[in-house]
Amino acid sequence: MSGTAGRTGGTPERGRRIILWRHGQTSWNMERRFQGSTDVELTETGIAQARRAARLLASLGPDAIISSDLKRATRTAAELAALTGLEVTQDEGLRETYAGVWQGLTHEEIIARYGEEYAAWKRGEPVRRGGGELETEVADRAAPVVLRHVEKLPENGTLVVVSHGGTIRTTIGRLLGLEPRHWESLGGLSNCCWSVLGEGARGWRLLEHNAGTLPEPVLGDDD
Repeated sequence: MSGTAGRTGGTPERGRRIILWRHGQTSWNMERRFQGSTDVELTETGIAQARRAARLLASLGPDAIISSDLKRATRTAAELAALTGLEVTQDEGLRETYAGVWQGLTHEEIIARYGEEYAAWKRGEPVRRGGGELETEVADRAAPVVLRHVEKLPENGTLVVVSHGGTIRTTIGRLLGLEPRHWESLGGLSNCCWSVLGEGARGWRLLEHNAGTLPEPVLGDDD
């Protein structure tokens, strides 16, 4: 990752940006059912959300789009690709956290069956939810994918990353250099909302979080 942004005529240039965009609504989001790596489709509402958000994101002039290979992410990314003419590069490293036996369970079922495990996770302790991945392991696979594609950007370029709430949060935490126990302090993303990281003199900075719409409930694995 490069250091300070260049200057032209004494005015600081923008520097590279990363837009981390969460997929649209799924039926499992509405049921508060833990999706994890389960491949769940968007609802019609989710498609409409993606279409609306894509119009806003297209106006930011992205240079590249990468996406999780799960259908809810690729369908979301397709709306932006249709407006920009950019190809979408899929990478399984951007998938949501694998959560073992939690996947397919509702929020209430998880609390009832695995309440202690859930509470430990919310306290910021390293927990293999449902016997699945640690949050640090998710960051280990997702953050390098993002940085690899950032390096391909033109000067002051913008990368759009279409992924999932938990994966986006851990990736932001890793890129900002936060300790894993503090990643929970980053609130979840509503469906089809995004966060923006900008490149500064000391590394990446969080410029926007959960942007893109009027406040909506956060429905998903990361709530």
